[in-house]
Amino acid sequence: MEASSPTPPAPGTPFSAVIRTASHEQHTEAENSSFMSDLLGGRLGVAAYRRYTEQLWFVYRALEDASGPLADDPVAGPFVRPELARTAALERDLAHLGGPSWRTGLEPLAATAAYADRIAACARDWPGGFVAHHYTRYLGDLSGGQIIRGTAEKTWGFARKGDGVRFYVFEDIANPAAFKREYRALLDALPVDDLEKQRVVDECKRAFRLNSAVFQELGEQFPLSA
Repeated sequence: MEASSPTPPAPGTPFSAVIRTASHEQHTEAENSSFMSDLLGGRLGVAAYRRYTEQLWFVYRALEDASGPLADDPVAGPFVRPELARTAALERDLAHLGGPSWRTGLEPLAATAAYADRIAACARDWPGGFVAHHYTRYLGDLSGGQIIRGTAEKTWGFARKGDGVRFYVFEDIANPAAFKREYRALLDALPVDDLEKQRVVDECKRAFRLNSAVFQELGEQFPLSA
């Protein structure tokens, strides 16, 4: 349950710091889900990893299908960076995990469908909301996603940065740390007023909750044996 009266940020706090601090609780909850803990602990089989990767495909299609139409938007446009695109890498991973017919019969989990639908709605009607979802996904992939890659390589024998984990390999970003600094500078310069910034923060929290719901549903599909 969220605190009813969060401490307001100090005047002059960069927006990138505001959004990171304000969403910390939801971010931690998502990271510490039982499914992700079991996956990172090497306690689940490759089928669970494949199912998770399938859900990511639906989420990133929603994000990246919207990127073209938003490229010239003054709020969302600066964040639309082709070097971030993940859909093609996900499809290569899924072909490795499931063979050439990996799309056959593939349907999103209910929580995944809700997540993708929210991204699509924001992209269509609210560029600031799209930025919130963009931030929670891509900066997370550049950071914590590397832990998942390492676990997958070790646990299921994927080649280092090869097929099966290409989603986590940003080949077109030579310096991830510098890229993340640049991304945060874009957040700090977001051309919206304080009220809109608070709405973006709230949507960021919502994005983490939607992600947590996917983890919960995955956890129900892949419970650990007693």
